[in-house]
Amino acid sequence: MRIRPIARGDLDGLQALSRQTGVGFTSLPDNREFLASKIESAARAFEERTPVDDRLYFFVLEDEDNGELAGCCAIEAQVGREVPFYHYRLGTLAHSSVQLDLHRTIDTLFLSSDHTGDAEVASLFLRPEYRGADRRHERNGALLSKARWLFMAQFRDRFPDKVLAEMRGVFNKEGVSPFWENLGSHFFPLEFNQADRLTGLGQKSFIGELMPKFPIYTTFLSKEAQACIGEVHEHTRPALEMLKKEGLRWEGYIDIFDAGPTVEAYIDDVRAVRNSTLCRVEVGAEPATELGSDTRERPEWLVSTTAMVGFCACWVGRGPEGEVITLTETEARRLGVGTGDSVRVLST
Repeated sequence: MRIRPIARGDLDGLQALSRQTGVGFTSLPDNREFLASKIESAARAFEERTPVDDRLYFFVLEDEDNGELAGCCAIEAQVGREVPFYHYRLGTLAHSSVQLDLHRTIDTLFLSSDHTGDAEVASLFLRPEYRGADRRHERNGALLSKARWLFMAQFRDRFPDKVLAEMRGVFNKEGVSPFWENLGSHFFPLEFNQADRLTGLGQKSFIGELMPKFPIYTTFLSKEAQACIGEVHEHTRPALEMLKKEGLRWEGYIDIFDAGPTVEAYIDDVRAVRNSTLCRVEVGAEPATELGSDTRERPEWLVSTTAMVGFCACWVGRGPEGEVITLTETEARRLGVGTGDSVRVLST
């Protein structure tokens, strides 16, 4: 399994992924024309043919045994530069009466564009058949998540100070968002899936046009809707845990449709960015194993190449010794590197 930039020939595979993502996954709608445009935008970004602040770096997880796309992930260089990037910011308003000697604090939601100009890690999705605990697939999710940090560390000058990630919110057994039903549906004459699809297609201006500009008291929402604020979809919990381990934290911002949390950090404080190092490659033989046995250990080292065009990342079996890392011929071929080349290494 390896991470690589999406290619112009991946349209069919990307559309197949989009059909498995499910409700609330706004960044990958099942729209062939839109997906083709996304692929072209990403290809031009890796070729550095678009402005630095307007780049989408889109990656896929490839199963080299069959050529299938097992998953995807992306980095938006900066959000909100052309199309407003909205959140609700959870705040507090205090009310008091001196005469009655009463004091109350009430949670509120403010429409916000505070993250304009930040980078975003987005679109992380792994097909169900590539999840699970068997040895071949147990670290696929981590590979998708962590490879982005190695890319940002290698090309740090292409990104701003802060990075965020939007997490999918809570939906009930019927696939309905209680938060949307109690709030958004009163201001948008659309079904959730319609509004969700429009934002995924980049048509976001209606949000600022139709949403109320004044604070919303959360006490006006149902208990079920209030319980959704800052909570994640059950399928999103593993991704959130990986981001939290890297140092991203929830600072009170939520998605305006499903109330899922937005986590954030300064890029230079992200663990994988801070701890990754450059090493020189030595290509060596495959480790010796006893006949009929498999002594491979769970890989603990993630390695990426250092070129933007043809960027690649995968797990390897041995860590560096000083400033040198020894790769097997198979690992070197997978990464497209040879003895003397530089790679970026992260111990997990």
